[in-house]
Amino acid sequence: MSLTDVEIAEPISIREAGFDEYWLQKQIADNPSCLGLGELETIGKERQQSSGGRLDVLLKDPEDDSMYEVEVMLGDTDETHIVRTIEYWDNEKRKWPQRQHYAVLVAEHINRRFFNVIHLLSHSIPMIAIQVSMLKVNGSRSVFFTKVLDTYEEIDDGTSLDDRAYNRDDWLKKAKWTVEAADTLLNITKPIFGDSALNYLKAYVAITVNGDNYMWLHRRTSNKSLVVFRMAPSLQDEAAGLLDGKNITYVRKTKTIRLTVDKEMVAQNAELFTSIAAFVKKSWEG
Repeated sequence: MSLTDVEIAEPISIREAGFDEYWLQKQIADNPSCLGLGELETIGKERQQSSGGRLDVLLKDPEDDSMYEVEVMLGDTDETHIVRTIEYWDNEKRKWPQRQHYAVLVAEHINRRFFNVIHLLSHSIPMIAIQVSMLKVNGSRSVFFTKVLDTYEEIDDGTSLDDRAYNRDDWLKKAKWTVEAADTLLNITKPIFGDSALNYLKAYVAITVNGDNYMWLHRRTSNKSLVVFRMAPSLQDEAAGLLDGKNITYVRKTKTIRLTVDKEMVAQNAELFTSIAAFVKKSWEG
């Protein structure tokens, strides 16, 4: 292909193209993967809030039930848009306190002033900023989304007093299969982690090394568990390659990789999980 075959795109505003915020909401709700946040599911649009407003789009990650509260705005973002995004995120978090929640702000233009504000807030609130753009090429229009900020991923380290009240017997009654998978994973990873042990929390069972939760397993139905590894972004491609080589389905997040397991699956892939453990250890030590 020569350079003369490449068309020059013309940026246009979404309103100039004849569309409004409701149209943009529908694009996101109909195809949540367009945001670049993974294979999410749409829970609802225009979700009524106790404060009287409406959340534009509510999405969920089926792998770990994490929720994404999405607010969209055409044109430049402003203070009210940011406040509304955080308010609706907080409302939904109160309804589903056991789940991870992300405040997602989608706007056509995020200027430097508000980018700095959002960046500052993201250190205490799991906030994602996405810029949406429309281009015109040869009379055709296309819209695309660019993630400009995703610096925070809350990792529960199990330090709350309520979590520390749980023990092995509680989990054997609650989800014996998760304990069995955790036992198997602990035995496989111990040569890599060294002095490690299981830590029993309210929401999950963790493999703990020097007080840090290196891996954790959440109960799932059908005798399955969701295992989550903390993984530095620089190591994720190599780890993902190992999982792809085994045809294992997984989900990548900013600082973690997540996949569904049971005791047998972990045992059958001992060599894989040994390699994963090495990446996890390096992530914590880096």
